[in-house]
Amino acid sequence: MLKINYRKSGDLIPYVNNSRTHSDQQVQQVASSIKEFGFTNPILIDEDSGIIAGHGRLMAAQKLGLDEVPTITLEGLTEAQRKAYVIADNKLALNAGWDFETLKIEMESIAEDFDLRLLGFDDQELANIIDGLSDDDNQLKEESYSQVFNIVVNCKDEAHQERVYNELITKGYECQVQSL
Repeated sequence: MLKINYRKSGDLIPYVNNSRTHSDQQVQQVASSIKEFGFTNPILIDEDSGIIAGHGRLMAAQKLGLDEVPTITLEGLTEAQRKAYVIADNKLALNAGWDFETLKIEMESIAEDFDLRLLGFDDQELANIIDGLSDDDNQLKEESYSQVFNIVVNCKDEAHQERVYNELITKGYECQVQSL
């Protein structure tokens, strides 16, 4: 049974080899989400208070000045399992797609009562989802991209790669991140 414990944020130890990066903008988005919804996703740690998942949430909590954060201790992981989970936790979420018709309906249903920018989409992404694209050939539909053709986009760093990836995913493209 998982148990949530509140720990001092300063006692948690970020994983030095965490390969996931967090831009200032993304940390601010997480902080805004925590302010709006509360700290709903605990930080996963090992028995020695080392962070396994939740580095960005910790950074957001520190930005908000939170002294304590919710944690769940994952016990009994081998070193290899712990290292693998650090990667898998981040990558598995990126493998999901969007049903843009349903996303548009959901966004429209809350747009009058809720600041859609708190959802993590930038203004252009929101416009593409809500307004769609005027040309029928460019409608945001996953089924429009059934054949696979590849385009290589060279990014200057991981943060740029993440922004390009997220923008393409939001526009309905199926993407894979590869390092060459």
